[in-house]
Amino acid sequence: MLGAVTTDPTTPRLLTIAVLTFRRPRDLDAVLPLLVEQARSVRGRGVEARVLVVDNDASGSGRGRVEAAALAAADPGDGAGPVTVDYVVEATPGIASARNRALAESGDGDVLVFIDDDERPSDGWLGALVSLQAETGAAAVVGPVRSEYEVEPEPFIVEGRFFVRRRLATGTPVDVAATNNLLLDLVEVRRQGLAFDVALGQLGGEDTLFTRSLVAGGGTILWCAEAVVTDVVPAHRVTRRWVVRRAYSSGNGWSLTSVMLSARGASRLSTRLRLSAKGGVRVVGGLGRYAVGTVTRPLGRRSLGQRARGIRTMARGAGMVAGAWGAGYREYGRVDG
Repeated sequence: MLGAVTTDPTTPRLLTIAVLTFRRPRDLDAVLPLLVEQARSVRGRGVEARVLVVDNDASGSGRGRVEAAALAAADPGDGAGPVTVDYVVEATPGIASARNRALAESGDGDVLVFIDDDERPSDGWLGALVSLQAETGAAAVVGPVRSEYEVEPEPFIVEGRFFVRRRLATGTPVDVAATNNLLLDLVEVRRQGLAFDVALGQLGGEDTLFTRSLVAGGGTILWCAEAVVTDVVPAHRVTRRWVVRRAYSSGNGWSLTSVMLSARGASRLSTRLRLSAKGGVRVVGGLGRYAVGTVTRPLGRRSLGQRARGIRTMARGAGMVAGAWGAGYREYGRVDG
């Protein structure tokens, strides 16, 4: 149930901005000063914010970068006031383990905000998330992500709308959210006893399961259109191979988490069959769209869009069918060393 947050005005709410990383030193150099400024920006709103870096590299390769940022944040030299920047290593591989470490390191704090290390917050980002949550008492607040590219995407990717994300009005309830731009009310998270499922640590979908569980447990997730972050897309992700695999992974994660949320027995079988049917319809529909695009190829970009979106739909549908029967896709698989 929504309602404004009521707290003792003399006691600031404790907020942690958590950024997870794995061997991305340049991204840490770019994002940490921005997060420190965001933490400073909410001080007049009854919030005491700090920055937490969770390094999923067991060797602690990000330590030097974070310690340098922590020194700069502790003594800015401009009268802006210090901000705490903490660093921890989560040696267990997998994004779910790293997210759980952020939950644990937040202790008895009030609010946890997740942002990815390859994202850049816009001016007023944190303030917008905090204000909407304080006004409504929402269990979570999610904001939009826009993309910038290291290299210009080819027409297939543009026409296929592979990087087009949803846009909603502020205050719109949603039933699922990614954790790349998400505020969590830790009081509600602790009340429900939620954690990220480590079984999905290298498959992806752990945020889908977490946020769907949060809503199933009575929490509300609201959209905040003003809380924009920019995703800096590296060149290796602006390829046909990567975007098609990502579409497959998206469908796969939805089915896996839907099965996990369903009751065992006949209900779970029904869920598997329903997801298989929906995925199959997507595969057939995508194939049809691709065929139309092939027949109308002389029309140029319009034809290319049909073919690209047909492939995207087929990939998502195939992922749904596979996930319905427990076949996962290792989106975050890696080879250390």
